[in-house]
Amino acid sequence: MVSDRVLTLPNVLSLLRLVLVPVFLVLLVQGEDAWALVVLSISSVTDWLDGFLARRWNQITRLGQLLDPAADRLYIFAALIGLAWRDLVPWWIVLVVVGRDIFLLALGIILANFGFGPLPVHHLGKIATFCLFYALPMIMLGQAFPQLEWWSQPVGWAFGLWGAFLYWWAGIVYAGETMRVIRLPRGAPGVSSDTLD
Repeated sequence: MVSDRVLTLPNVLSLLRLVLVPVFLVLLVQGEDAWALVVLSISSVTDWLDGFLARRWNQITRLGQLLDPAADRLYIFAALIGLAWRDLVPWWIVLVVVGRDIFLLALGIILANFGFGPLPVHHLGKIATFCLFYALPMIMLGQAFPQLEWWSQPVGWAFGLWGAFLYWWAGIVYAGETMRVIRLPRGAPGVSSDTLD
């Protein structure tokens, strides 16, 4: 059951992740890749821990459902911007990923105008996010430890390009689902503003 509580340990951990985003970005822009990876590792552990505790202690909250994906996206954006700032990844990759999230924001506005909440997360979106989450640290790893660059860079780029492709594929799936939902008559079985939260 989803609650409206605010002050829970999982939410505090999610807030900690958000607070660490600018720290991560500054370290990355300054070329402190090893320390940036440490911050990213702490964020990854707290990401797993807040989800585990929320389920274990029955502390799943609406705020937590907003904070968790927001932190994920901000880390991806921060990593992309930091690496692009240093000319380690091209800016078009940043535009591809950010453009897709702007596209999803537009879909969310359309759904809200028709009285629906956000669409459920599609498995393609989860796979794409995982690929990007894996790719960016791998690229950073090669910068922090040049002796690992020979394998971390190709692996990182493979996951990064595949993740960007899947990110947009999932976006197209969301667009199709949005069009399907808004064409359904109001009050149709299985369709309400609650079912899409």
